[in-house]
Amino acid sequence: MPDYTAKKIDEMEAAYGGGFVKVRAELGVTSFGIQVIQLPADSTDYPEHDHVEDGQEEVYLALAGSGWMDVEGERVELDRDVFVRVGAAARRKVHSGPDGLRVLVLGACPDEPYKIKPFSELGGA
Repeated sequence: MPDYTAKKIDEMEAAYGGGFVKVRAELGVTSFGIQVIQLPADSTDYPEHDHVEDGQEEVYLALAGSGWMDVEGERVELDRDVFVRVGAAARRKVHSGPDGLRVLVLGACPDEPYKIKPFSELGGA
C-alpha cells in the first residue's frame, strides 16, 4: 500500500477563525512545519513575529489573492511566482490586499529535528 495522504485545503482543520490551516497535522508531516494562512481582504491581523527563540526559518508562497510582507521594515510583494525565505531573527508580518490572501508557509530549524508545536496539532487552539 502506498504511503501518502491527499486532502483539499478547504477540508482541513483550521484554527483562529479559519486563518491557520493545519496542513502539517492533516497530512501527518513530522519533519517540517507546513501551514496555510488565510487572511480576509485588507487584513492586518497576522501577528508581527520572529523566531529568535526557536531558530525556525520560514518560506512563504502566495497561493491565491494578493498581499505583501513587512520584513524588517522592507515591503516584499507576495504572488504565486515569488518564494520568500525569512531567517529566524528577522521580524515579519503578512498583510492581505483587497482580494484577501492564501499563503503557504513552510518552516524548520537548520541542523535540528523539527519540534511540533501543540497549537498546530489537530484539536488544538
